[in-house]
Amino acid sequence: MPHRLMLLDTASLYFRAFYGVPDSLKSPDGTPVNAVRGLLDMIARLVSDYEPTHLVACWDDDWRPAWRVDLIPSYKEHRMTKAATDGVDVEEVPPGLVAQIPRIREILAAFDITVIGAREHEADDVIGSLAAQSDNPVDVVTGDRDLFQLVDDASNVRVIYTARGMSRLEVLTDATVVGKYKVLPGQYADFAALRGDTSDGLPGVAGIGDKTAASLLQEFVDLDGVIAAAGDPASTMSASMRAKITGAADYLAVAPTVVNVVRDLDLGKFDAEIRPLGAEQLERIEKLTEDWNLGGSAARALQALGKSPATD
Repeated sequence: MPHRLMLLDTASLYFRAFYGVPDSLKSPDGTPVNAVRGLLDMIARLVSDYEPTHLVACWDDDWRPAWRVDLIPSYKEHRMTKAATDGVDVEEVPPGLVAQIPRIREILAAFDITVIGAREHEADDVIGSLAAQSDNPVDVVTGDRDLFQLVDDASNVRVIYTARGMSRLEVLTDATVVGKYKVLPGQYADFAALRGDTSDGLPGVAGIGDKTAASLLQEFVDLDGVIAAAGDPASTMSASMRAKITGAADYLAVAPTVVNVVRDLDLGKFDAEIRPLGAEQLERIEKLTEDWNLGGSAARALQALGKSPATD
């Protein structure tokens, strides 16, 4: 069977699970388990439908890296809790989800699902590096548009987009990105820098939205070309647009570093192949299922991963 690597934007998925599954689902000690169960069901669905041979849960070791914030202070600022301590940026996460994150890590380990993060980098950067360095086809699973920049038919990299829900998954290829935004995936980061992204606190260039950003890139190819045209009196760029671009010169000088995902992280050696679990691991999952009231979610994940007999 040809190898296929699936990369999970883990936080994107467990946030979606938390808000999509009733929080009335709790373990006997009263801790909510909706995010744990929802994530397991997502993994079961994704593995069943797309049949990866290798699976990595990519992790936010640093959800708001200082080197990005230094360049654009508003980067993800709106997601910060008011109770940040010791000068450390703390993401605002519902208490019911905070309690489940250690359990998510534990259940991923129990299923022998490889978890990879990187110091001072987001999961996006881990995903970008693993996708760029893979010799095999890659499926990136996310609900965030940031990773559309990784789509590449030539390198067999697709994005499985979860924003519309697990019942309406969308597979993004080069043609899909062009159809949605009128730019190539390789232009998407420049497109996002120009039009901004409120979900990430990126201001963009005042007066430039999706259509204008796309038309600029269609004519001038990339952000460097747009900036060069703004500074060239002989270019076809209008005077009003020239003023908008030059007025945002400081922002545009740093935006690409913030928006582009890192693709050259050294993540060391790892083995993410999906393999059958041993008896002790299966016993551990059975115990966690009972202790945490995971219902059929664990059984469905085991079945999808080929690690247990089919169950009703």
